[in-house]
Amino acid sequence: MDTRTTLSYLAAAVAMLAMVALAPFFFAAGLVAPLWAVVGFILVWVSLFVLGCLWFRRKPLRTLLLPVAAAAVWIGGMSAGEAWLGWTA
Repeated sequence: MDTRTTLSYLAAAVAMLAMVALAPFFFAAGLVAPLWAVVGFILVWVSLFVLGCLWFRRKPLRTLLLPVAAAAVWIGGMSAGEAWLGWTA
């Protein structure tokens, strides 16, 4: 295994750890969001995590996009819910 491949897998591992670190935000969304939104947030996180697991071996550098996408979905969804749907803590 060459250095480039090793660094790709290391970057993918860091991205997947970042996904794990984001999980509590998705699961704790119920403190502000209604149940239907929490279920949606959790489904998005699980889908992105499974996609990361699939990409880990095939295209490891693509996994770097997943934590960014997950954070954008969570921040955007929570902000939109508070602004337009009246979600409050």
